[in-house]
Amino acid sequence: MSATLRLERVATTRDAAATRALAFELASVARPGDLVCLVGELGAGKTQFAKGFAAGLGVADVVSSPTFVLMAEYEGRLPLFHLDLYRLEDAADALAGGLLDDRQAAGVTIVEWAERLESALPAPRLDVVIDGTGDEPRRIALRTAHDAYRRYLEPGG
Repeated sequence: MSATLRLERVATTRDAAATRALAFELASVARPGDLVCLVGELGAGKTQFAKGFAAGLGVADVVSSPTFVLMAEYEGRLPLFHLDLYRLEDAADALAGGLLDDRQAAGVTIVEWAERLESALPAPRLDVVIDGTGDEPRRIALRTAHDAYRRYLEPGG
């Protein structure tokens, strides 16, 4: 399949619990080396998505946004590397800090505010674009241009 093909699945969640439940379901098909990029406004639910994904991987620790440390690591069925790029100006800052490294090939990497690193991110990835804030429902678009990530777009994983 061509790398230029754009595959998409759209879901609507009504609250934070539903966003976490969607992410929990998606984690069931996660494989080592997966990259999940979260995009959305402040308050859209990126951290809620990360919490649900972590729970789906069997992470027992409390997952919070690693805004001040940039990356948190958790143990589960697969290691989870949770990055938050909110405080970074551009990809150069992130790469200079060593945020992407070989250890992540053994687990799943979730990147909040991924648009701040977009030019430096590998093309094989799952983009999760969350629209909506506050008490309104969220429109969550799961997008990929790579067949290896198709499993995230199929209902039921």
